[in-house]
Amino acid sequence: MTITPKVRSLIKRLLDIAISFSILITLFLPFSVISLLIKVSDPGPVFYLGLRVGKNGKPFRMFKFRTMVVNASTIGGPNTPSDDPRITKIGYYLRRLNIDELPQFINVFKGDMSVVGPRPEVPEYVKLFSEREAQILQVRPGITDLATLWIRDEGSILEGSPDPEKTYLEEIWPEKHRLALEYIDNQSILLDIKIMFLTFKSHLIDRILQRLQTKRNS
Repeated sequence: MTITPKVRSLIKRLLDIAISFSILITLFLPFSVISLLIKVSDPGPVFYLGLRVGKNGKPFRMFKFRTMVVNASTIGGPNTPSDDPRITKIGYYLRRLNIDELPQFINVFKGDMSVVGPRPEVPEYVKLFSEREAQILQVRPGITDLATLWIRDEGSILEGSPDPEKTYLEEIWPEKHRLALEYIDNQSILLDIKIMFLTFKSHLIDRILQRLQTKRNS
């Protein structure tokens, strides 16, 4: 049975709502604790509301736990190496464990984003899109996609770079967008489920196993 794009889009949206609602309810208490730690660590808002470009070029504010100093955007660029001095003490651990990304399920529930889809870009980078790359804006951006599986820690690649923005555009941008377009060309519910499973495996299960192995070897 062939699923039409319209039906696939409806199923995808229903899955997004169900998954995001379940996660937000389940993580309500941990979110509260993390919010308190952020406030204690560095005075300022709990969330960072970054401006991103969504489906059909519509701008939206993407939720993240704030991991940098309040005036970070005025003292540095949009790319953040792991050794960026703007990162707060608690922010370092939130970024290392990818916990800072979890509030994006609020965006998924609202409909700004999907669980699976190309990672959203800042407006200044969208202006650099080629005609082919502009097709990325035909779908909702997501929390995870093929590029997320390819590069689990973008900050580690940018770490130590004298020009993080140049490093991003030269070493990450081309492959990131190639994979985003590959996803768009092969969209399916089964592919989404596969990406979600592999993301869960690589960002949680594999990291737990790595830490257990490290403890055994130490």
